[in-house]
Formats: sequence, structure tokens, C-alpha cells
Amino acid sequence: MAHPVDASLLGPDVAESEFRDVNGIRMHVGVAGPVDGPLVVLLHGFPEFWYGWHHQIRPLVEAGFRVLVPDQRGYNLSERPPAVADYRISLLAGDIRELIASEGRESACVVGHDWGAMVAWYLACAHPQCVNALVVCNVPHPSAFRKLAPRRWRQIKKSWYALFFQLPWLPEWMLEAGHFRSFRAVLAKDARPGSFTETDLWRYRSAWQRSGGVGGMVNWYRSAVRHRETPQQSRVAAPTLILWGVHDSYLIAELAEASLEYCEQGRLVWFDEASHWLHHEFPDEVTQHIIEHCKKDKSKV
Repeated sequence: MAHPVDASLLGPDVAESEFRDVNGIRMHVGVAGPVDGPLVVLLHGFPEFWYGWHHQIRPLVEAGFRVLVPDQRGYNLSERPPAVADYRISLLAGDIRELIASEGRESACVVGHDWGAMVAWYLACAHPQCVNALVVCNVPHPSAFRKLAPRRWRQIKKSWYALFFQLPWLPEWMLEAGHFRSFRAVLAKDARPGSFTETDLWRYRSAWQRSGGVGGMVNWYRSAVRHRETPQQSRVAAPTLILWGVHDSYLIAELAEASLEYCEQGRLVWFDEASHWLHHEFPDEVTQHIIEHCKKDKSKV
């Protein structure tokens, strides 16, 4: 049986769970920090959930920030719409836009990893008024990806799984087989040893096996192909920090450099010993970069 995978995992002194109605869905959110603190929103990627940012929450609160850490739609305790079209990138970004508004705020420092970073990029382009500072971890600007990925054979090979996810039912069956054996292998073997503990993996499995399985998670990939959307504006006005683990198994490092072309105020920091999971592998360093970058725009939050 699945165990609770809400903010009680961290204890009431760190974060609390809330459910908020945003953009037509019910979203689970970990909430922490002073209500009047500058707002930071942390967006997880695939195949994680809000817990993917558990290393960062307490230090951000101690630095004075108000922190929101949602389960994005299709994940864990948030609602799982059934249709592939329900996972269009404009809707995913709309969820976060309304989440920010639910705090009575107009904007936030938005931080994303993996698919969470893709949502953050889109939000910063399509709704620039919502993002006063942007931090992205190991996902390129979507325009940089579209421009370079089809021309780089190494990237095409790295992206094979995204094509596999376009198939009906088979990806779900494979991912759920053996008590999510493939998911656990990706997290445990792809990252630096010790980055994911046995307790971490048990908590992830508890989230993955919740009612509805992994269909909503896989539908993010299907919708990206079947319902491709691009914002009218590709430039990012907000100060942008790109954090990139060099040993990423899914994305070539060239994409990080190419992303700077779309940032009016962009900076790239390499993590030479990190993989795709840099915020787990080097949590203190990643957290410090987030705090410093978001504090620069503290008066605007």
C-alpha cells in the first residue's frame, strides 16, 4: 500500500501540505516559510514529485523566502487529467501562473529541473510578468533544443526514450513492472552514488504507485509531440541562471550554452562532476546558487 507522500515527510517544522484549485485542477502544494517572504516556486521534473526539492526547502526558508513546492499535474497527490491534451505546455505553465496568484502575488522566482525547467522556461517567455528571476537545472531553452537537437546525433540517441513514450500503454506497463524497477534504476544508477538513499527510493515508489499510476507523467511527453506549442516571445527578460551537470545522460552540454542566446540576462554555471540530478548530488551548492540569484531580485518579488 502506498504511504503518505505529502509534506509530513519532512515534519511540520519544515513544510505543510495544502490543496489549491488552479487552472481547473486540484493541486497539492508543499508550503513553507513566512507568508510575507519573497516567493520562490520549485518545480520538479520526471519522474519525481514535490519531494525532489526536499534538500532545498529548509535552507530557502532560513534565508527568508516563502516557498511553494507543487506536485505538478499528473504527479503524486495532484489531479491526473486523463487526456493527452490536458498536458499541453501552456496548461502546465498556466497551473504555475495561477499558483503564484493563489499566494496573492504577481510574480515569483521560479526554479525548475527537468520538465519543471521546461515549464519554467515557457512561463518566463509566455507570461514574463510572472517571473522576476529564473533558475533552470539541466534543461535547455525550448528554442535551443528545437534548433540543435535534430542536428546532433548524440542528442538524438539520448532522446530515444521520449519516442518510446509515444506508444500507447506499453511505456506505462514497462515503467510499473517489477515495482517500478526501471525508475529506481535510473535514480540509483544514473546519479552519483549515495545521491538517492533507500528511504528516498521508497518514498518515490510510494508516489508512483498512487491511484492512476504513471499515465499522467508519461502524457507530458506525448502531449509535447502531439500538441506542440511555442510562446509568441522566445526571449527571456528575467535574470536567468542555468545550472548544468556536465555528465547528463539525456541532454548534451552544448544545449546549455545555446540557451544563453535567448536570455537577456543569462549566466551559466557548470557542475563538472554532476549528472542530470545535480540538485540531489550537490544540494548545498545548488541551493546557494538559488538563494543568491533570487535574492538579487528580492525587492521585486
